[in-house]
Amino acid sequence: MQKEFTPKLFSLLKQGISKETFFKDLISGIIVGIVALPLAIAFAIASGVSPEKGIITAIIAGIIISAFGGSRVQIGGPTGAFIVIVYGIVQQYGMDGLTIATFMAGFIIIGLGLARLGNLLKFIPYSLIVGFTSGIALIIFSSQINDFFGLHIANLPADFIDKWIVYFNNFHNINWYAISIAATTVIVTIYFQKLIKKIPGSIVAILLATIVVQVFNIPVDTIESNFGEIPSNFNLPSIPHFDYETVKSLIQPAFAIALLGSIESLLSAVVSDSMIGGKHRSNMELIAQGFANIASSIFGGIPATGAIARTATNVKNGGRTPIAGIVHAFILLAIMLLFAPYAKLIPLSCLAGILIVVAYHMSEWRQFKSILKGSSMDIIILLTTFFLTVIFDLVIAIEIGIVLSSFMFMKRMSESVHIKNITSELRNSENLFDEELQNLPSEVILYEINGPLFFGAARQFQETITIDNQDKKVIIIRMRYVPMIDATGFQSLKEIVKTFKERGILVILSGIGIDLRRNFRKNGMYEIIERKYIVSDITKAMSKAEKYLEEQS
Repeated sequence: MQKEFTPKLFSLLKQGISKETFFKDLISGIIVGIVALPLAIAFAIASGVSPEKGIITAIIAGIIISAFGGSRVQIGGPTGAFIVIVYGIVQQYGMDGLTIATFMAGFIIIGLGLARLGNLLKFIPYSLIVGFTSGIALIIFSSQINDFFGLHIANLPADFIDKWIVYFNNFHNINWYAISIAATTVIVTIYFQKLIKKIPGSIVAILLATIVVQVFNIPVDTIESNFGEIPSNFNLPSIPHFDYETVKSLIQPAFAIALLGSIESLLSAVVSDSMIGGKHRSNMELIAQGFANIASSIFGGIPATGAIARTATNVKNGGRTPIAGIVHAFILLAIMLLFAPYAKLIPLSCLAGILIVVAYHMSEWRQFKSILKGSSMDIIILLTTFFLTVIFDLVIAIEIGIVLSSFMFMKRMSESVHIKNITSELRNSENLFDEELQNLPSEVILYEINGPLFFGAARQFQETITIDNQDKKVIIIRMRYVPMIDATGFQSLKEIVKTFKERGILVILSGIGIDLRRNFRKNGMYEIIERKYIVSDITKAMSKAEKYLEEQS
């Protein structure tokens, strides 16, 4: 338990970090910090907030997630996944509403970690994750069309379909300078690192675009023209005033931020584990993510989580300890303090090009295509989550996706529970595969349950066993392969025993181990059936049955 809730950095410092590792982390942190700058600005603008809020988030959350998280190489900060949620909250509740929702989400994430639910979040179906991730990618792509084509539309609708209607009505206002800058940015971002691996293509694209626009006075929108100056200092930490009604209205978005942030951070940690052969601490990672979001909100930032792309960049550049993540945050701080006046000159079409590349990488179209060739259940979850994310709302998509996944899981689980009439199989088979069952009396019928007896399978279990057993005197229910029974399963078992008792038929339960016996006691089974008729194996069950039949004859 102590290790589970110990930050990875503390464990590594205790073991000792070599100078060689420290130097590699330092170099990697510098590179990742430079990579993170345009992304932090772009994610903030796409989310409907001012550019510096993305940088503040990357600095504050980046330090906390690396210093106190459960992963060796996780890089924290704003991500594309939050754009949809943040934009919606800002449109409806304003910046104060976003701050309160992020603050609340931080406590929810900490609660998930303390409750040790980190491992459970890994069991969210991949089809659901791909569904909403692909939906988010399409929305990010859609949100950048205005700046990519230089349409200069002042008030874009938040709704996906309405947004595209406005686009089509304004395509006659295309700015060819903006398209040229955006298209060049896409090409440079994708292909430059194939030439020089250590220099991020996005940074090269931003430098080139900004210099060309300023030198030749090209008429395109910039950060300055749309947002003004980028502050080079932090605001004092503060929390907006809120009351019960505010909390009630923001609880749903807060849970959406918490769930999405938790899923993405753990997904990023799992991906990085596979890259370095490590093993992260899920619950400690969640606790750090929670504190990072609380801190980010009170400093005026936006939601943060583990960033898969920046984490992968960290690993590829030699980062192996959380020191790289801390260095990345301080590099961003230095850039904000020293170069903020120059960042305002970045063309918005250049940032649009970078986000188009981000959207492409987020789309996971290969996985999307692969799942469409799979089972019908996975296809339903994938398409439902995808279309709900795009057309309606990410919060609704996640909620319905999880509910739908739960129903699908329960259906599969109930189908995996097998209830066999062993007596019938024995009499219809020439080979008696269980020697102890060769002398099974004709007045006895034997059923075997294979699988968990939970609410999804309880009705099938009850109906199968209670039908057409009027001529028998003893029913043995063999439960050696039942790993667990829930409250509904116990209720069905009680009703079966009561029903047959009223008919004068004895029920014997066989294969009941220590764990099941403990649950039998808690659920009042001993009040329904005598202890002597709850036995550990089939031999004892048959002995009890034979003795009962002798007493009845």
